[in-house]
Amino acid sequence: MNTKIFHSTLIALASFGIQAQTETNDAEKKSPLKITGYLETYYAYDLGAPENNTRPGFIYSHNRHNEINLNLGFIKANYEKDNVRANLAIMAGTYSNANLASEAGVLKNIYEANAGVKLSQNHNLWIDAGIFGSHIGFESAVGKDCWTLTRSILADNSPYYESGAKLSYTSPSEKWFLSGLVLNGWQRIQRVDGNKSLAFGHQLTYKPNSRVTLNSSSFIGNDKPESEKRMRYFHNLYGQFQLNSKWGLIAGIDTGAEQKEKHSNSYNLWYSPVMILKYSASDKISLTARGEYYSDKNGVIISTNTPNGFQTFGYSVNLDYKIMDNVVWRVEARNLNSKDAIFTRDAASVTYNFVAVTALAVSF
Repeated sequence: MNTKIFHSTLIALASFGIQAQTETNDAEKKSPLKITGYLETYYAYDLGAPENNTRPGFIYSHNRHNEINLNLGFIKANYEKDNVRANLAIMAGTYSNANLASEAGVLKNIYEANAGVKLSQNHNLWIDAGIFGSHIGFESAVGKDCWTLTRSILADNSPYYESGAKLSYTSPSEKWFLSGLVLNGWQRIQRVDGNKSLAFGHQLTYKPNSRVTLNSSSFIGNDKPESEKRMRYFHNLYGQFQLNSKWGLIAGIDTGAEQKEKHSNSYNLWYSPVMILKYSASDKISLTARGEYYSDKNGVIISTNTPNGFQTFGYSVNLDYKIMDNVVWRVEARNLNSKDAIFTRDAASVTYNFVAVTALAVSF
């Protein structure tokens, strides 16, 4: 074979290979479908040593005592192309067992299932419908996204998830986010039997810069059968601040009111302030302290059947070590103190509860 022809053939093949690889990489970059996952295992030791190995009834995350378990694991498919987007995530774990106990059948294993359409070519305006993560609060079921290992009392006792439809708008500067929601109820996929009314909510988020986030979220609706209808009005307000390169602060408060009975002008009230301070010692190590209080004297959200209802103060400290960018190991010590003896230890009623927890979270 002529040497020039041979060299030309090699160059052509090499160019074809490079072009094919480039086209493959471009196709991968432009793929509208993305598959991700999350897995969080944990071990918790509660000094109350509950007989059924389940921690107090108002704890819905990391709630199994003295066993190595899965808090939350899910596989998620995200599709986004042009003016359409969709999410589907299937989950398992003690989180789903506790939080979705009232849901029917396979709905207990749905972490997220929603679809949306962009309504404007010139503005970031969307309408989405299905099952979503909650629009309320600064904590979610995904531990790696939260500053503390366990969830605050206010997070465990307000919606983690919701179903319905929402209209949302993000400003061109991305400083403002606004959404209005029509919901099936207070942490519901299916409405309670006999419930004939939908619920409503809003979310308003303002991010003036990368260091500050201010958020207001609400819920208005009835979560009971029509014969027992009681309107519930709930608001969550929080601010998240990156004070400098080392220190971060979250301050928030939940407030709620629910009619004492159908058509009543009197309301039962509850509220919960919380403050979390985080210190990042390095890129891999951080320390976090939390102080919180939850008051629900009339047992709207947390029923105790005690003279003073649920009035509990808590504090916790946790250490996080980032093993890799997508792997974090965490340890936490948490103590709760109640006005009434609502906890148990050695078969006796006590006013305090202490738990030590460790968790390993991996995202992919």
